Amino acid sequence: MNDIKPSVMPELSHPKLGFNDYAERLNGRAAMLGMVVAIAIEYTSGQGVLSWLGLI
Repeated sequence: MNDIKPSVMPELSHPKLGFNDYAERLNGRAAMLGMVVAIAIEYTSGQGVLSWLGLI
């Protein structure tokens, strides 16, 4: 039996759901932004983020 292979491979779009490169990159950027904001809050207010939020 001969296998027939297509001459052009279809280009499938990558999903924007689940563990993929796009989601991991976005999560990393959000984490870096959150860390910078937390450090800025601690520097300007003189107290930790949880204290600043009134949780401690």
